[in-house]
Amino acid sequence: MDEAVQEAKLLRQVNALIVAHLRGQSLGQAAAAVAAATMIPLSAADSVPANHLLRLVAKGLAAERGGAASAFDSAGFGGVVPPLGSGAVDFSVQDVRGSSKSFPKHEAKHVSDHKNIARCAKFSPDGKYFATGSADTSIKFFEVAKVKQTMAGDSKDGNARPVIRTFYDHMQPINDLDFHPESPILISASKDNTIKFFDFSKTNARKAFRVIQDTHNVRSVCFHPCGDYLLAGTDHPVAHLYDVNTFTCFLSANPQDSSSAINQVRYSCTGSLYVTASKDGSLRIWDGVSAECVRPIIGAHGSAEATSAVFTKDERYLLSCGKDSSVKLWEVGTGRLVKQYAGAVHRQFCCQAVFNETEEFVLSVDEQNSEVVVWDALTAEKVARLPSGSTVAPRWLDHSPVEPVFVTCGNDRSIRFWKQTV
Repeated sequence: MDEAVQEAKLLRQVNALIVAHLRGQSLGQAAAAVAAATMIPLSAADSVPANHLLRLVAKGLAAERGGAASAFDSAGFGGVVPPLGSGAVDFSVQDVRGSSKSFPKHEAKHVSDHKNIARCAKFSPDGKYFATGSADTSIKFFEVAKVKQTMAGDSKDGNARPVIRTFYDHMQPINDLDFHPESPILISASKDNTIKFFDFSKTNARKAFRVIQDTHNVRSVCFHPCGDYLLAGTDHPVAHLYDVNTFTCFLSANPQDSSSAINQVRYSCTGSLYVTASKDGSLRIWDGVSAECVRPIIGAHGSAEATSAVFTKDERYLLSCGKDSSVKLWEVGTGRLVKQYAGAVHRQFCCQAVFNETEEFVLSVDEQNSEVVVWDALTAEKVARLPSGSTVAPRWLDHSPVEPVFVTCGNDRSIRFWKQTV
């Protein structure tokens, strides 16, 4: 009898988690239907932390794998999805007039130059490193602590070098970069149709130790949070999913009439979803397990290219940028446009819009005035315009996931590091 009671309690707990998960994904009607069918009060979901079910599933899958080491487990991490921050901004708040936050002052330092256009930049998940990729086919690898030393002027030898490595192994320009979530691995996507893997724990390594040969120009790459898979957005209209241990390539069986090249691919924090931003101006949200398109947003940026897309930490919203000079926030569950961040011109280059580390601000670039533009994420009010210091407009910006620092780079070949001043 006790066993039956315990099983019934566990079943109610699971049903409450499902209801909470559906509400968290803005699927209110589905949550209400499940609650009614299982006789779980909707209020039971109020005390469940955001994404709790996803985290439990991720831990269960990791345990089920029995800790089997993959080719990328050299750093000794377990592969469990890290917990999401609890301080997520609530974008569902309606009346936010007059409540914009002030963007703290930042100082910028020119830390290096490429020999040709600097096309992309990326921070590591722990914020300790960042890398930049160029049309000169090289990748520069930086240590954030050393960059800060040069800015403070307190390096012991008086000549700290923020660039700790330069990788040379591509034949054509670099389009995108990403860091493995656990191991000291940096990957690059290039116009030479390849994705290359660099081990930055080896101080003398300058060449890739593994290469994926794709069939198309690889425009964008993104590791799954577990590190065992990666997505590639290419000139092909369907994202290419690779197993990083076998290099087997998978394509969605439901491409949703995609017919345009993909400018950017990005996973959500848990890997349960991914998004593609395409040259035809559309965004598509995909199930991270089945690769089924669950939410097409056709013409998200009109007929102009959609150049970037990134999920919020709670996976409920999507921030996109396009060559129509608009930055937009979308509700994932419905595909509804929630906010627009206006006032930055970007029509020529594939720039991106990003959140700061707390998701309180949105940052992008203004090609016309060669500025970094900052908005309050909640009110959509423009709160800062920062002169880029470049002779021409920066074309790329990436923000650290853990602290108030970011990087800009662009057509003048320069790389600038921005740090909040005390």
